[in-house]
Amino acid sequence: MFSRQETLESFSRLLDIMDELRAKCPWDRKQTNESLRANTIEETFELSDAILQANPDAIKKELGDLLLHIVFYAKIGEESGAYDIKSVCDSISEKLIFRHPHVFGDTIADDSKKVEQNWEQLKLKEKDGNKTVLDGVPSALPSLIKAYRIQDKARNVGFDWEVKEQVWDKVREELDELMNEIGKMDTDRMEDEFGDLLFSLINAARLYKINPDNALERTNRKFISRFNYLEEHTLRQGRNLKDMTLAEMDEIWNEAKRIES
Repeated sequence: MFSRQETLESFSRLLDIMDELRAKCPWDRKQTNESLRANTIEETFELSDAILQANPDAIKKELGDLLLHIVFYAKIGEESGAYDIKSVCDSISEKLIFRHPHVFGDTIADDSKKVEQNWEQLKLKEKDGNKTVLDGVPSALPSLIKAYRIQDKARNVGFDWEVKEQVWDKVREELDELMNEIGKMDTDRMEDEFGDLLFSLINAARLYKINPDNALERTNRKFISRFNYLEEHTLRQGRNLKDMTLAEMDEIWNEAKRIES
């Protein structure tokens, strides 16, 4: 473990490097918040991927890349006089202290559920904070993650099923409604009901402590692995997938499943 002083020295070194880059590198000098935004999104997804792979070296690397972006944005803010890395740190420190009165004050919260409930209420009280419970859900979030966050925030103020098993009645109800619209082949209504079904399934995942985004990504990776096996196996035989029957492909697919297990 490094000492706090060593850690601060490393962070200070990064700030010094950013100052040099911004002053002397033509590419770094011309960057703006807007030009960095797409790269920041990419770096965030790369960190997410490293976390899913449980790869410590990759996580460390991607955290560094993301930290660079934070320092970069702070430097741009410093140049305009809008904010700097100190005000960024001060802002999040003050927010954390305010939202953790059970740590830094006299409030009692002896379990994580109570902490989450307090958190949502405190956010509504903050200066320039959320005006409604769902204000804190970024509109640009991917739809699946956004649905989970919407449901989780509603839960924190008591809007939730009395017992989690009740959610399956809702899932079945939404599936029945979807099948009814499919029978009519009303494309717009089919999409609407399909969305309702997905929303109810995400609700079920939340209630059963399953992260739906992680679950879907596991299935994505599983499908990719099995399909790649199918394709490689077929190529080794000098065949083309388009010329195979579904039954033939299923046989190789099932072989890939057996190898996995």
